[in-house]
Formats: sequence, C-alpha cells, structure tokens
Amino acid sequence: MYPKRLSILGVGLLGGSIGLACRAAAGDCKIVGYGHRAASLEAALSFGVIDEAHEDPLAAVRGADLVVLCTPVGMFDKLLRRIAGALEAGAVVTDVGSTKRSVVKMAHHILPTSVRFVGSHPMAGSERRGVEFARADLFQNATCLTTPIAQTDAEALELVEGFWKKLGMRIVRLSPQEHDRQLADISHLPHALAAALVMMQDDIAMPLAGKGFLDTTRIAGGDGVLWRDIFHDNRDNVRSSLKRLRRQLDHFLALLERGKSEELAAFLNAAASRREQLLRKKLPEVAD
Repeated sequence: MYPKRLSILGVGLLGGSIGLACRAAAGDCKIVGYGHRAASLEAALSFGVIDEAHEDPLAAVRGADLVVLCTPVGMFDKLLRRIAGALEAGAVVTDVGSTKRSVVKMAHHILPTSVRFVGSHPMAGSERRGVEFARADLFQNATCLTTPIAQTDAEALELVEGFWKKLGMRIVRLSPQEHDRQLADISHLPHALAAALVMMQDDIAMPLAGKGFLDTTRIAGGDGVLWRDIFHDNRDNVRSSLKRLRRQLDHFLALLERGKSEELAAFLNAAASRREQLLRKKLPEVAD
C-alpha cells in the first residue's frame, strides 16, 4: 500500500526531499505541503516539491492517508494538537525527528485512537536549510530508523517502512529508548563537538582553517533552533555521551603529558581501524 495523498508538514530540506523523492517513486501520489511562511510554500510549488500548499495545517492534513511531521521536534506537540481533530480515521502519521521517546509518547497521547502513529527517523540530511536544497536522491541507500512500541499498529508500521523503502532507504527497528541512547553518541554528540570546535578557535586562527577543519565541523552549520530542541529533548543521554567523551579526551591528554608516544600511536591506530570497520559495515535490515 502506497499513500494516495501525502501531507508534509514542514517543507524544508527534509520535507522537500520527501516530496521530490515521492514524486519520482510514485507519480500518482498527491503531495500536499504545510508551512508557516508563504515564500517557502511558493518556492516548494515552483520546484515541483508539492502539488498543493497550505499555511493552515488542518487544511493540509484533510483527506491525507499519510502525514509526515518535518518541523523541528519542539513544534510537534503544538502541531499534533492542532491537526488531531482534522485527521481522517485510519490515517497514518509519522515523523523525521531525531529524538523518539517524547515524540512517540506525545503522539500516542494526543492523537485519537482512530489515527495510527509510527515513529521514524530517516538518517539523511545536510547542514543546508530550506527547500531550495531539497534532492530527490537524498534518501537513497541511507538508513531509516523506525521505533515501534507495543501499541503500534502492524499495518501502519508496514506502510511507513514500505514508504521509506520506496524512497531508497533500508530499515532498522529500535525501541524509542534505544534510539535516543544510540543517537546521542553517533549524531547528537558529534554536533555538539563540531560546535565546540568552532567556538574554541581564536579569531586569528580561523582564516588558516583548511579542508580538514571544515570537514570536521561541517555539521556545526545546522539550524540552531532545530538542534537546541534535539539537545533539550535528549539531554540525559547527551550528558552521558559528553561525560564518556571527556574520559577519552582526558586519556588522550594524559598520554601527551606523560610522553607516551607508543601508546598514543596505538590509540590513534585503533581509532583509524575502528573507523575503517565502520565504512565496511552494513546495518541489518528488517526483513520484508
């Protein structure tokens, strides 16, 4: 089953890319977009991202069989409360949020029992913002994490996972708790570190920065409001990740201070080997 009427709430980079990818994968799907800025909606229409635009989320979700929340996580509560009464019975709602515990709990609490929610997190994106950077191939060969719980409707889960697969993604299922714990390490912590690396630099050093520095800090160019919401929502796990990183940095500092050159080389070689293993590794997919 593939949606006939798709509602995208938030037509920025991710929402816009969903629209383009969906159009490429299933041309008969009607794609409706919601945004709070008329200019963004006009751009989305002109780029062929959506077929219909609304500044009112209630109008955007009416008649939709699949709704995707693509706003910052901090807006989900207000948005879900606004659209809850306008959703069709049997409609499926999912999201692209980078945190899941609060989102899944919130959705099941707010949405009527006739509406089915499935948490999902496509691991694709860019530090770029705005619909003008949307790409139809953004999701190709990337991983989408789905976070079903005991109350998740099996048919809705199949529809959402099938939707992401249709856009070119592979699926990995995690509990909301495990999602947030693991993402703190592999996604949220790297962003915090990139931001800290940029902020620690002396002004005189910044013009000397080369490609290595730019590559390392690329993700620091992300939307501050979006990332503030992520850090706030997952702050317990991010705090734990930061403490574990600090222990690694303290170990690195100790090797330098004690002149442990062989141990330092071993540490760096171990890191290089582990990264190489990561590049070769494929995450397990959920069976069809």
